[in-house]
Amino acid sequence: AMADPSSFASPACCLTRPLHLRCRADFGARALRGTAALTVRAEREALRCLVLDTRDVQVFKVTVNGQDAQFAFGEKHSFKGTPLEITFPNELRRGQEAIVEISFESSPQSSALQWFTPEQTSGKKHPFLFSQCQAIHCRAIFPCQDTPAVKLTYYAEISVPKELVALMSANRDGEAPDPEDSTHKIYRFSQNVPVPCYLFALVVGALESRKIGPRTLVWAEKELVDKSAYEFSEAEAMLKTAEDLAGPYVWGQYDLLVLPPSFPYGGMENPCLTFVTPTLLAGDRSLSNVIAHEISHSWTGNLVTNKTWEHFWLNEGHTVYLERRIGGRLFGEQFRHFQALGGWRELQNTINTLGDKNPVTNLIINLDEVDPDVAYSSVPYEKGFALLFYLEQLLGGPDVFIGFLKAYVQKFAYKSIVTEDWKKFLYSYFKDKVDILDKVDWNAWFHAPGMPPVKPTYDMTLSNACVALSQRWVQAKESDLGSFSSADLKEMSSHQLIEFLALLLLEAPLPLSHVKRMQEVYDFNAINNSEIRFRWLRLCIRSKWEAAIPLALKMATDQGRMKFTRPLFRDLYSFDKSRDLAVKTFLEHRASMHPVTSMLVGKDLKQDQ
Repeated sequence: AMADPSSFASPACCLTRPLHLRCRADFGARALRGTAALTVRAEREALRCLVLDTRDVQVFKVTVNGQDAQFAFGEKHSFKGTPLEITFPNELRRGQEAIVEISFESSPQSSALQWFTPEQTSGKKHPFLFSQCQAIHCRAIFPCQDTPAVKLTYYAEISVPKELVALMSANRDGEAPDPEDSTHKIYRFSQNVPVPCYLFALVVGALESRKIGPRTLVWAEKELVDKSAYEFSEAEAMLKTAEDLAGPYVWGQYDLLVLPPSFPYGGMENPCLTFVTPTLLAGDRSLSNVIAHEISHSWTGNLVTNKTWEHFWLNEGHTVYLERRIGGRLFGEQFRHFQALGGWRELQNTINTLGDKNPVTNLIINLDEVDPDVAYSSVPYEKGFALLFYLEQLLGGPDVFIGFLKAYVQKFAYKSIVTEDWKKFLYSYFKDKVDILDKVDWNAWFHAPGMPPVKPTYDMTLSNACVALSQRWVQAKESDLGSFSSADLKEMSSHQLIEFLALLLLEAPLPLSHVKRMQEVYDFNAINNSEIRFRWLRLCIRSKWEAAIPLALKMATDQGRMKFTRPLFRDLYSFDKSRDLAVKTFLEHRASMHPVTSMLVGKDLKQDQ
């Protein structure tokens, strides 16, 4: 079996299956404390010990089948944390099971958790807590085999202050007063589909819900719940389309949770409860492709899972492919091609930033001594998608290729796989087209850095207007600036505005006079759509417009989605007029930022401690 370079656990010796978690959220101490009971099964003879992943977690006591067991921490690693070695009182025979119960407490500095004071929330009255475990942060909540190679079902009981609501990546299983603390109540959850640890998720806060579909509630703080219900109302249509494309939805409920602005990602596909950033609340449903993406993960990622993070493209490339197929069904095939081409340009942009010789731009990366959070980029998403889109065109079109995708999900559901498993299945499914498959330069696609060896074909219908307008600006001389007017944008959708700005970001910076004129005629400063505003402010900073510095700093700190916050801070750091202010602003906000975001922005700004 391939070892996971990001984990200390060795599932080949011993598997942890169901998890029973009982814990309480202590907002005063900023800690989750309780017990994790794991059923372990020996996978070889004479098993004496179990190694689990931990990171900044205290362990008070371990029992095996009720008997006290010895345990010891190994050497601390900079990002993998500290292995916890538990010695069984009696050795286990192959196939024998035991219940290992661990009393633990998370650290206030846990990389998996962000705790908020009431003042940091929309409602200002109650504290808030959320977790983000992907890729390797579940170990910073409780000791576990923190590798996507292992899947387990779980049952949890969480005690929280009784005025708050707890939700998890599981089905809600009732609530009751806490017999040990009259100020708390206990929420119960069960997840009966086996999931990898990175899909364990918890949120605690003053949350309200609205029903937006037969299997969907949207959860948010009171201030945002109605806006969110409107924004995400297409969820059921997207779910039905996804089921038609990929097979039945096995998770029961599909709820959405809108998090505080510091949530570091666009969305996180926690089973039964997708977490999303409030930056999706554009008011016109135009950013709902993120919802289609998280819905798609219910098949690719959550049912068929990458065995190690080196094969992350299996999760993300297929999910982007499904997300765009859903968009094609709902908004037309030209729209799918438009989004696909936007993805290719996003990949160009990423590779421009990372460098085309950088090994993290390989589709399959090597994570020996590399932190998955540091390696994270759009590459597994967009290079992965480009490979699948290229194969679709090579093998007979969308209808033929979706047959493969559905069969792939069926074949590997509930399992964790590597690229070789995927490729073998591709060859067996298309056994009459092996000659075509053999012409694919697999080595370059998988193992070469930079842009892919081949560019797929894209329908340009919706892109042409964006290309034409961006080229007008690139080629304009001072004397041409009068020819631009607000009418230029009259026929363009918000998707096309995003693409227009993205195209300009791939070019050399525009002269400052051009950017000032663009503000005069298009008034981009007045647009609150986060994807438009983000690209517009980057464009201004790159053209050295000092008036944009406070606007860019405000956007970088008002929300913490890394897709926006990191490039804004990087651009501000690269501009001599804003460098010192960028560092100063970061240091002021650091304490209230999400732990992963603050670590990565710190590296970008050369402030890592």
